Amino acid sequence: MPTINDALLARTMERLLAHLRERGDVQNIELMELAGFCRNCLSLWLQQASDESATPLSKEQAREFVYGVPYEQWKLQHQRPN
Repeated sequence: MPTINDALLARTMERLLAHLRERGDVQNIELMELAGFCRNCLSLWLQQASDESATPLSKEQAREFVYGVPYEQWKLQHQRPN
């Protein structure tokens, strides 16, 4: 497997997050069914990675970073009723 530098990984992650933020019409459950992960998974992985750093993030901070807005705001704007 080739070695990928951190800057390339960071740009790729930024592009993935931008894409998911633009596609608020795609629900997390749909992502889970098709890809096996969702925005909440990404925020959990970010939080877990931050726990190993000098700047740990709370669950809310990680979610806001992934969603681009506070999680409750995103839900009000994009989440379909059950």
